[in-house]
Amino acid sequence: MCIRDRAKAGHEIVAVYSQPPRPAGRGKALRPSPVHARAQEMGIEVRMPVSLKDAEVQAAFAALDADVAVVAASGLILPRPILDAPRFGCMNIHASLLPRWRGAAPIQRAILAGDNVTGVTIMDMEAGLDTGPMRAKHVTPVEDKTAGALTQELAQAGAALMVEVLDDIALHPPVAQPEEGVTYAAKIDKSESRIDFSRDAHQVERQVRAFNPLPGAFFEYRGERFRILTAHVEEHEGPAGELLDSSLLIGCGHGAIRPTLIQRAGKGAMSAGELLRGYEMPAGSRIDG
Repeated sequence: MCIRDRAKAGHEIVAVYSQPPRPAGRGKALRPSPVHARAQEMGIEVRMPVSLKDAEVQAAFAALDADVAVVAASGLILPRPILDAPRFGCMNIHASLLPRWRGAAPIQRAILAGDNVTGVTIMDMEAGLDTGPMRAKHVTPVEDKTAGALTQELAQAGAALMVEVLDDIALHPPVAQPEEGVTYAAKIDKSESRIDFSRDAHQVERQVRAFNPLPGAFFEYRGERFRILTAHVEEHEGPAGELLDSSLLIGCGHGAIRPTLIQRAGKGAMSAGELLRGYEMPAGSRIDG
């Protein structure tokens, strides 16, 4: 999205740096990243260094003589020679309202924390973890969005905002991040996706949204894993981790959660009603979160 928007805005893109193709799909064939594929479609040179610490890689990057480098979810550490090579340095599209949620998983952490709003920050990169000065922000409500939906929304907003900054950098001078309000968005560990029904139902519902589409919030029942993809909270009370009715209402530490879209291991996503027509989960049963 950012590549297309920058090209449409009249900016010359001298090269694209991307992670090497990774095995994907059932056949595990090598598949380029979406950025890589889009750049190839547009006839833009794609470079795929394993590391940016190599002196030859750094020299090749500097030889591009770029005005600015745009970085989004690169997955590589940018050493000082890379940061300093472009005329205006490296600018990052970060999916949070800095200084809140610096780090790897800002969207998921914002949902898990129950933040009312989040957004995108365009920032100058420096050696610290998302500590650089800010040039622009876009704010959006979190509401009942999943991480997948919010990621797509912020990708669109971030691309547009970056183009706005690049169109007139002088109108977007860097402003230092405030020292107060700093939080860190640690990388999501797969162990976090197991649902703990002893928590408040609202916390469980946020967990479902934060881990949709990946890694997927799940529970186990009769030794089988079930991923909850969407759910809503109901003001029923009952034992945590117990099915409170025959329509998949699950008791939590406070309140209850009712899955509306669910996925059995090895199966496609289906509504709770579709699941229960072919799989009995009677009231009073215990489930393992």
